Amino acid sequence: MRKILFVVAACIGLTACTEKEKVQTTLYSQEMVEKVALESFLSNKREQRLATAHWDYVPGLVAVSVLQAWEQYPEKEDYYQAVKAYADYCLQGGDTVKVGESNIDDLAAGKIFFALYKEEMRKGNEADARRYKDCVTSLRNRLKYHHSRIAEGKPGAGGFFHKAIYPNQMWLDGLYMGPAMYAGWQALFGAELGEEDNRESWDDIAHQFKTIHTYTYDPEKKLNYHAWSADPEDPNSFWARREAPFLGCSPEFWGRGMGWYFAALVDVLEVMPKDHPDYPVLVNNVGQVAEGLALYQDPQAGSWYQLVQYNGTVTADGFGDTVEDRVYNVCDAPNYLESSASGMFTYAYLKGMRIGVLDKRLYEEVARRAYQGLIDNFIREDEEGGMTIIRSCASAGLGPAKDHSRTGTINYYLCGKDITITQNEGKAIGPFIMASLEYERLNK
Repeated sequence: MRKILFVVAACIGLTACTEKEKVQTTLYSQEMVEKVALESFLSNKREQRLATAHWDYVPGLVAVSVLQAWEQYPEKEDYYQAVKAYADYCLQGGDTVKVGESNIDDLAAGKIFFALYKEEMRKGNEADARRYKDCVTSLRNRLKYHHSRIAEGKPGAGGFFHKAIYPNQMWLDGLYMGPAMYAGWQALFGAELGEEDNRESWDDIAHQFKTIHTYTYDPEKKLNYHAWSADPEDPNSFWARREAPFLGCSPEFWGRGMGWYFAALVDVLEVMPKDHPDYPVLVNNVGQVAEGLALYQDPQAGSWYQLVQYNGTVTADGFGDTVEDRVYNVCDAPNYLESSASGMFTYAYLKGMRIGVLDKRLYEEVARRAYQGLIDNFIREDEEGGMTIIRSCASAGLGPAKDHSRTGTINYYLCGKDITITQNEGKAIGPFIMASLEYERLNK
């Protein structure tokens, strides 16, 4: 096991430094890649190796994190080859992958093709590089030209549906899945289509972020609601508020939803042209997200809860939710520190500081406590050298009309039938690797 000693700069030359000021840590990015990500991870209730995982945003997220680990530690060629094997398995010899109709989740894994394209071009393997470019281009074009959008005349017109089964709905999750992939494509290939197309595409990307922030951000709580419907009277939006000022919003602030959004913001701002007129708008948005989340970081644990605005004393009410005379989500489970959201927040704080869109003076201590919290609260190592990341929410959603149990209430996020607490979940593994990489860069 490789070790590295990170010494806080303030301690240099001082004799009174405590052990806490000298942070000795494993290279956790590599440990998680090698012990968990490359071997197996829990996805859709079955264990599977990364190289033969199906095309989906969860293995895609893990694959993206493994590629980032290879980019930071290029001597780890097996990391790259594992993701290449996953891409080739999903492509099955073709130049595209099967995705659902207007399903924004199906696009996120396409982010792996950017690094694969660049590396295969560098190696002179133009046939593979062309296949990777063709696939991610087809995903970008499907989103830009064919994905369902909120119609003209409705609030948020032009915003991408989260999925076809959720008409006129935008979820925080979707910003990471679609627009962030779209931005990666524009940064790498957009200039080939000319200045006008490139400008229009960046306008489109920015519009998605401006729309979701406009309708989900609560300036009093300084948090974003999980989702918003431009048509709250639609039966698929039965969970949506019917009153101003948050008409159409879901009732609660879900940790991982905000994690997807925070991560999407820093990923897009890393590649967005700084002279674009909406660049400062998105910088302002990421600053608001960072400010709000810092208020809800548990002061002792350093991590965040499943329901961000509450601590562990809040529980489901024991009575459940009544929808059309049926009762759902009955239990009295407590709110809990959650690993996937905490990992995403940690990653976004660290990366946001690195790329200059978050102020280190305000957030470096938040990020350091957050990373230590990930290790203390969620990482477990056994005597045989195995590693587990614990306490992640398996899934969460809102509706549609055929599933009235997904109400978006406190009861749902703590008691819902799909809200199990699991371990070694891909949505926790990937963010932990990415947060670790950022932390290791900060302390290098």
